[in-house]
Amino acid sequence: MLIQLERLDDAFNLRATNEQGNSVETDAAPAIGGGGKGMRPMEMLLSSLGACSSIDVIDILRKMRQPLNDIKVTLNGEREKDKTPALFTDIHVTFNLYGDLDVDKAKRAVDMSMEKYCSVAKILEKTAKITWETNILEK
Repeated sequence: MLIQLERLDDAFNLRATNEQGNSVETDAAPAIGGGGKGMRPMEMLLSSLGACSSIDVIDILRKMRQPLNDIKVTLNGEREKDKTPALFTDIHVTFNLYGDLDVDKAKRAVDMSMEKYCSVAKILEKTAKITWETNILEK
C-alpha cells in the first residue's frame, strides 16, 4: 500500500493519492491556520472507521442473502481535552440499514464487523471506547 502526499498551498492543504490515482484533500484546523479546504486528519480517521465497517457490513449481509437497499453511518468521536496528542477516548457509531432485513442478521453483521473484522476499529479500540447501534429502516 502506497500513499503520496503533496502540498497544495503555502499553508496546510494537502492531497493524498493512492496507487490507483484516487485522492482526498486534507487541511488543518482554522485555529492553527488551516483553510477548511479538506478534512482534518482525525476526521479522516473517523471516516475510515465508518467506511471500513460499512464495507464489512455490506459484504456480510450479501453473504447472508439479506436485501440491503442502502446504508448510512454516523460517527461521533470525543477526543482528550487539553492534550497533545489528543487521542479519541469515545466513539459512537450509528448504523442505519435500509431494506427488508432480518433484524438479528443485520445486528449480527454489524457486531461481526465492529468486534472482529474492521481493521480500523481494532486499531482505535486500543485507546477509545467504541460503541454502536443498529437501526433497520424502510426506504
